[in-house]
Amino acid sequence: MIRPRAPLATAAAMALGAALLLPGATAAQPLPTQPLPAQPRVDQVLEQSDDQPATAPTEVTTSEAMVRVGPEPDGQPVRIDTTTYVPAGEGPHPAVLATHGFGGSKADLDGLGRRLAAQGYVVLAYSARGFGASGGRIHLADPDFEVADARVLLDELAKRDDVLRDGRGDPRVAAVGASYSGALALMTAATDDRVDTVVAAITWNDLAEAFFPQAARSRGPGPFKQLWASRFFLGSAAQGAATDPVCGRFDREICELFLDASRTGEASDELLGMLAAHSPAPLLGDLRAPTYLVQGLADSLFGTDQSDATAAALTERGTPVAVRWTEGGHDAFATSVLDEAAGLERWLDHYLDPARDPRSGDGSDLPVPPFSYSVPPAPGRERDEPQDFTTPDLPLPTYDEVPLDPEPRPVLNPPGGVPASLTTVPGTGDALVDAVTDAVSTYPLAALPGQSVAFDTEPLESERVLVGAPRVSLSVTSSAPTSTLFLSLWQVTPDDTAVLTRQLVAPVRIATTPGEARTVDVDLAGGTWRVPAGSRLRVLVTTTDQTYASPRAARADVVTVDRLRLPSVAGTPVDGGTGGPDAEVVGLLVALGVLLAASVLVPLVRRRGRATAPDPELADVPLVVEGLVKTYADGHRAVDDVSWTAGRGQVVGLLGPNGAGKTTTLRMAMGLIRPDSGRVHVLGEQVHPGSPVLARVGALVEGPGFLPHLTGRQNLHAYWAATGRPEEEARFEEVLEVAALGGAVERPVRTYSQGMRQRLGIAQAMLGFPEVLVLDEPTNGLDPPQIAGLRPILQRYAAAGRTVIVSSHLLAEVEMTCSHVVVMHAGRVVVTGTVAELVDSAGTTLLTLGPGSDPDTVADVVRRQPGVSEVEVLPEEEAEGATEPVGPRLVVTAELPRAEVVRLVAGSGADLVAVSSRRQLEEVFLGVIAEASGTDPDLRQVRAR
Repeated sequence: MIRPRAPLATAAAMALGAALLLPGATAAQPLPTQPLPAQPRVDQVLEQSDDQPATAPTEVTTSEAMVRVGPEPDGQPVRIDTTTYVPAGEGPHPAVLATHGFGGSKADLDGLGRRLAAQGYVVLAYSARGFGASGGRIHLADPDFEVADARVLLDELAKRDDVLRDGRGDPRVAAVGASYSGALALMTAATDDRVDTVVAAITWNDLAEAFFPQAARSRGPGPFKQLWASRFFLGSAAQGAATDPVCGRFDREICELFLDASRTGEASDELLGMLAAHSPAPLLGDLRAPTYLVQGLADSLFGTDQSDATAAALTERGTPVAVRWTEGGHDAFATSVLDEAAGLERWLDHYLDPARDPRSGDGSDLPVPPFSYSVPPAPGRERDEPQDFTTPDLPLPTYDEVPLDPEPRPVLNPPGGVPASLTTVPGTGDALVDAVTDAVSTYPLAALPGQSVAFDTEPLESERVLVGAPRVSLSVTSSAPTSTLFLSLWQVTPDDTAVLTRQLVAPVRIATTPGEARTVDVDLAGGTWRVPAGSRLRVLVTTTDQTYASPRAARADVVTVDRLRLPSVAGTPVDGGTGGPDAEVVGLLVALGVLLAASVLVPLVRRRGRATAPDPELADVPLVVEGLVKTYADGHRAVDDVSWTAGRGQVVGLLGPNGAGKTTTLRMAMGLIRPDSGRVHVLGEQVHPGSPVLARVGALVEGPGFLPHLTGRQNLHAYWAATGRPEEEARFEEVLEVAALGGAVERPVRTYSQGMRQRLGIAQAMLGFPEVLVLDEPTNGLDPPQIAGLRPILQRYAAAGRTVIVSSHLLAEVEMTCSHVVVMHAGRVVVTGTVAELVDSAGTTLLTLGPGSDPDTVADVVRRQPGVSEVEVLPEEEAEGATEPVGPRLVVTAELPRAEVVRLVAGSGADLVAVSSRRQLEEVFLGVIAEASGTDPDLRQVRAR
């Protein structure tokens, strides 16, 4: 679909981003600090689909070659690393030229290469300049370097006798790619008319507009897309430092431009010029090859405006073009991506058919609909399949205006631009997207108090299906000469739940005269929506967004939003209007999945593994840890074959000295990091990052985290809203009683002491009263009365049939609180059991001698007696609250009645002052640690506090 373009500054620029491509969160961004899991190659993901053939036919042969291309500007020679996949038979065969996404290499294309070769295509896959084993530096899709390299590779294909040629030096060839390689495919075809067709997915039209997007119909670049820029930067660093530890393999000039822009938040004219030149936009007037554009609707990097602009330019030139909008993108793959792999071959078979005369016809006989799009289910019906529609042409949408509440509202930009509104939160645990990334939006985290205002429609009288970019009129009266705002379109259900179906915002930066109103038209983020009757639409305006760099200076605006214009097109439902995407397009996306995954570099959200069937034998066991192993990059094995079980009604204490591996074990049990080997089951379901069963677990691991400007109560409500569960299930008042904050619960969390934050964190973990509660050092920051008050709370919680796991150094407190213990040392479990079993034994007697006694002499006498197997001497120590030291103690293990043991000690002349059958947990702990390490434990490190 094409929509009229607003004048956008050729500036806008990821230039920044481009010059440095990939993962990494910014200071204002609340993303996880632990290393993110490695992203699987998509050829591996394809093998996981039950609908895919297990392997490509064995008759496919491959050959490796290093191809010389143009040198670097300093004269350094460059060779490109290639693999050619050749089908069986003499040929000649049509060809496919493919490279990878940013941060990848030709290895990412192995699945695609083998599959297409098995279908009769010669596939030349290569690592782009500056990536993998190829030489040179990254020039970011420079026509003089990366695009020129692709033309040299076309020459190589033309030399092959097994490649079909349309003329001397002219191979029958398609250029395919996604994201970085998608832009290279478009630019190669635009500069070399030997390319017969193009498939480009989730890629850019103009890098400046992509990284400094301006949704207002006014001149000048918009806010800087800092999150994606940092990911691009680290993508270069991941290729190796080469001789430059900062820029990695990036060309130094591009890197310097990017670094300068990242410091200032502004793009220089030089940077903007470079970005414009490194984009398909200025070259599309020369692209004649039929082009298929696949655009994801879950894509905060390259939105629908980018594919719209490319399609509009090609249509104006008369180039045949088809556009597909699918449920996927850089932020999340479509659930249909793994379904089947027929579509790419369908497209290539049509335009590369050896029987086709490239000189006849104009290529307008498209093998897929000119425009197809996916419409998601309505909020509350997320388990339904998206519905597909097609149109017979590339339509302009029609608009229907719906009134909004026009009352002006004040909004503030906070000093420093933090905290930032959060519109995407990683990890829903949806089993339908196990191998891919998705995200969940939550209104309370996006609509931060004081930093956001909302404008609602009245409830809609009939269902609406929206296709395109909605528009609004925005009026701003600001205290500053420039106002930066972010607009998003929410659906509000009849029960007042706000849902951001398309987790995207429209960034706006407009010049203003302080104190005077300025009105602009704004295109909201494009996409598709299904809005049921009775629902409202809400335009949310915020002053910050975690994806973008926001102004650091405090600012006050008065905002009005009105004239909401809703887009629609006359589409025809596919297959009678039900089911998922049509096969001829989905298959194309599947095949491009190899390219797609490589282009997504590092996910915004946690990568989830493939779902496994629940174990019915463990369905009633709250937690089973089995054979966990975790070794870090420096070779340190933090966890080594750890296994233990927690049952219903148990309070399990996880004990061990510093560095024993307790927290690492808990993080793996919670799906926060992946084990190298081993498994964790919660209530019979295997845990992996984002597992649905984790909704039945509450956890406080490595300290609580809160939004500092929100009150304690607001933080709890925001956290619960992120789960998507009904508010009545949260049991807010009960957990607030646990927190015992009194009136402080209505104060901002930034005013809390450490102990208050800890108590609020425990309450947050208990929201909804989960079946399994995991608390890592829950008593940190608590005073003795608060620690004592927590003890019966945890015991009652478990007594109701739930399970509590507590990691702690307070051995005396564990002894009084826990029913079971697991003791770890040096990454291994050294002892498990009930507390009663560990501290009490019929064969063990604990005897306390008077101060000043000689325990060694007494021990020697007792050891010589028949039936005594062991005598352990415990030294004198200071007892808490006592005015005199506690005398030395003997722990006697014997096959004798306890009375006989007492008689033996008393008969030795010892000053015996106390007898007990029970040792303290501390003594057991120190003993097993000493035995496991083969040395005396350092009491300063492990003594109970």
